[in-house]
This record gives sequence, C-alpha cells and structure tokens, in this order.
Amino acid sequence: MINKIISGGKLEKKIIENIKNHIKILCSASECFGNSLFTGNKESTYCVSDLEREADTIRREIIAKIHEGAFLPFIRPNICKFIEIVDEAFDNLEDAAFEFRYVREDLYNIIKSDCEKIVKINSTMCELLLVAFETLIEKGDLREKNLAIRVCEKQIDDIKFDIIEKLRKVELNNFWDGKIISDFIEYLTKISDLIEDASDYLYIIEVSLR
Repeated sequence: MINKIISGGKLEKKIIENIKNHIKILCSASECFGNSLFTGNKESTYCVSDLEREADTIRREIIAKIHEGAFLPFIRPNICKFIEIVDEAFDNLEDAAFEFRYVREDLYNIIKSDCEKIVKINSTMCELLLVAFETLIEKGDLREKNLAIRVCEKQIDDIKFDIIEKLRKVELNNFWDGKIISDFIEYLTKISDLIEDASDYLYIIEVSLR
C-alpha cells in the first residue's frame, strides 16, 4: 500500500524528485547565506534570492502535478502543506538576507557570533529535513530525525534569548536601526521553527500511511 501511494506511478516519482530538489535548494540557500555572514560580504546575499526563484519554479510544478491527480486524495493536503512550509522557510531566509544588508555594523558585531551559530544550525536542520524526507520515502523510522530537528530548534531558541538579552542593553536613538536588527533576528530564527513544522508534517504523512 505504501509503495502504491508514495512511489507507484511516474507522476508521483517525478514529484518526489522535485520535492528533494526543493529541499536541496533550501540547503544551498542556507549555506550561501551563512557564507555571507561569515565573510561579511552583504552583496553576496543576493544568491538567496536567485535560489528562491529557482525553488519557486519547482514548487509551482509540484503543486500543479498534485492537482493533476498525483497521490491518493487523503494524502494530497499534507504534501501540499509540507511544500508550503518549506516555501515559507525560503521566504524567511530571503527576508533575513534582505535585512542583513541594512543592519548597522556596530550593532551586528554585538551578536555576530550568535548569528553565525544560528546559520550553522539552520543549515544542519535543512540537511536533516532532507534526510527525514528520504527516510519517509524509504519507509524508515522518522522519530530519530524528528528528535534531532527538535533539539536543533531548541538550541536556536536558547541563542535567540541570549541575543535579545544583549540587544536590550543597547541604547538606540534611531527607530529604524532597532527595527531592522529586530526583524533580521526574527526572520533568522523563524527558519528553524518552520523546518520543525515541516518535519512534523512528514510525521503526519507517515502516520496516515500506516
């Protein structure tokens, strides 16, 4: 039954490959953004937008093929929701890259090491999400992968708390300086929440196939 639902037809197999590529591009975008932070080269953050456009093309193709009749009806909504959540992670990554280009350098330096930790964990979570999806397709056990993603998300929550404590001590005379760095941190840390949500939907799909 699982083989029939997940990988029984050519259309389903094509969608599965597209979903893998979609997640892989998210991994590439996260790594690209991380390199921008590590080098301090704000212009290189535009690679995120380029990769997001590539991923958006794949996302539209996936949704279109699902609406053509791929997969059994009861599983379609969860697959579509999974794709939407991954797409939202792309959006937050692109927004973080945009805000980073305008963050005041002296403010960023206060939290630079924390942000670098976050982008490393985000990249790890992207890779774990890909492994989790491949595990689902191979009929493996998702619990270990989901747990690893949850542990990573908790680490980012802890780092976010430290960042907020550091920034609270900084006096700002310009509203926009504060808003930009606040938005940057919010977008950067939201990515892990979305990856965790996407992982949860993989588990929902797995349970629905039992």
